[in-house]
Amino acid sequence: MKYVDEFRDGGLARGLAVAIAAEASPARRYSFMEFCGGHTHAISRYGVGDLLPAHVRMVHGPGCPVCVLPIGRVDMAIALALRHGVILCTYGDCLRVPASDGLSLMKAKAGVGNMRGDVRMVYSSADALKIAQDNPGRQVVFFAIGFETTTPPTAVVIKQAAALGLDNFSVLCCHVLTPSAISNILESPEVRELGTVPLDGFIGPAHVSTVIGSAPYEFFAEEFRKPVVIAGFEPLDVMQAILMLVRQVNEGRAEVENEFARAVTREGNLKAQNLVSEIFELRRAFEWRGLGLVPYSALKIRREYARFDAEVRFPLDYRSVADNKACECGAILRGVKRPQDCKLFGTVCTPENPIGSCMVSSEGACAAHYTYGRYKDTQ
Repeated sequence: MKYVDEFRDGGLARGLAVAIAAEASPARRYSFMEFCGGHTHAISRYGVGDLLPAHVRMVHGPGCPVCVLPIGRVDMAIALALRHGVILCTYGDCLRVPASDGLSLMKAKAGVGNMRGDVRMVYSSADALKIAQDNPGRQVVFFAIGFETTTPPTAVVIKQAAALGLDNFSVLCCHVLTPSAISNILESPEVRELGTVPLDGFIGPAHVSTVIGSAPYEFFAEEFRKPVVIAGFEPLDVMQAILMLVRQVNEGRAEVENEFARAVTREGNLKAQNLVSEIFELRRAFEWRGLGLVPYSALKIRREYARFDAEVRFPLDYRSVADNKACECGAILRGVKRPQDCKLFGTVCTPENPIGSCMVSSEGACAAHYTYGRYKDTQ
């Protein structure tokens, strides 16, 4: 806990904590959602919540791409590995996401009955492309997940595969879009009200915003009258963003402010955006764990690159699968429940034995709370 102690002993942290306490009116409650899982992790790791007054509440959002991946999409990846015999490449966190019938990609790799999947963990999409080049006699599929941050690298490898003329490489595309999820949250009465406490504003994601810029969030400020402050992942960034949100609420403002100006601009990374537009187009709808079907919230590979689309190359059927009835991951992802509200949290469900996706990734709310001992948080 060395870093936690260094943060909490710092003068800047104390100063921000004092400022938030001084400016947050005790006559009202403030409720802010940090959309991004990286912020959730930082808040838990550094005890940011402990430095806030009791009437300033942080709500965890659905901003962990592993957590929002629906079971049906994991089932498709498992089918590719077991039934179609491909080399299935994906990021490490995906391997442990629970799927149907008690399976996961990790279990498929270990073997199911007399079938064993060739599932390989990669650190980048480029690693998957290299595996395809090294195994010309095998079909290689990259199970691509993530928000706008990881989408450009996937676009790069598809374009490279086309240039190389690779006929044994394809992508199972599960890239999803941040603004659509925020709209879904704000349009839902259940989420918008959070019981008896209205949602006052958002801490906008950092890495995503380096790609898409701050402009897409202006709609939420104008249409829903909810302030958004884009923040970096350092704990001081988060606390500064909370102070900025408190000030906006107090002043009756609803604007997009950029605390992370050292990395984020209004227009974002235009080169990356153009590349993504060349390779991908919008899906009409995509299922998110916890949010259900969200219109125009994900990407699919354009027809011009269909030969690299695993959903075109292989006979795959998507089937929506309900979460474990005892698991509260869906409600936690919507922000209406906390990890501590789940009866499985920290007992049956742990990072070593995850029942729900929120306990898999280090950016998941349940994993963050469990790892940093946030069992008794009452905010």
